[in-house]
Amino acid sequence: MTGILCIHGFTGGTYEVEPLTEHLMNHTEWKVEMVALPGHGKADELSLRGVGHREWIKACEEAYERLEKECSQVYVIGFSMGGMIASHLAAKYGADKLVLLSASGKYLNWKLLTIEAWQNMKKQLSGDILDDLSKLREDKKGRIPFRAFWEFKKCIDYTKKALPAVSCPVFIVQGIQDSMVPYRTVNYLHKHLGSQKQKMVLFDESRHLLCLGPDIDQICTQVEEFLLEA
Repeated sequence: MTGILCIHGFTGGTYEVEPLTEHLMNHTEWKVEMVALPGHGKADELSLRGVGHREWIKACEEAYERLEKECSQVYVIGFSMGGMIASHLAAKYGADKLVLLSASGKYLNWKLLTIEAWQNMKKQLSGDILDDLSKLREDKKGRIPFRAFWEFKKCIDYTKKALPAVSCPVFIVQGIQDSMVPYRTVNYLHKHLGSQKQKMVLFDESRHLLCLGPDIDQICTQVEEFLLEA
């Protein structure tokens, strides 16, 4: 059996990748699972105080290990910060394939985060700084402690070290209109990933939330085709 592990992004939840996971569940016989990172979820579910990058990575490692026991091959899909954690899993466990959606690598717009974080520190932080979260119609104001952003940065700094050790085929997907993770990030990922088989696709109309954007149908089709390739 083939297993799919899908990981969402920072301050988000499984809803960020559900359109893709639902497509895969409806069009394949694979076992598809999503990881809910500790402290994450919709606005009324956010509870990021007291949790950090170690807990996020551990939750994903445990989910991978459970899936690996049931499946002969495992594919990992990660969105934004989840893409970097997915890269870590692919390197550590030898995943069979890796899909990176708006993966927040070296060129993450950290300046955008820190400037607005300092501006809003006394009032706590608004989820609006995460690019186009307004599309989710969720109010995250006051639910993201400043420390969580530093844990986010620690997560990126830690997981990007694994990129050279990724040896499986990789599909990199990025939106040109992404103001959170600039599209040139794909060049960094391509250069630092150890994989000899990489595919990159840029979507002109998509922003950061690829699975909730205008190109989702094409993304679903291309991800499925990539995973089905021998």
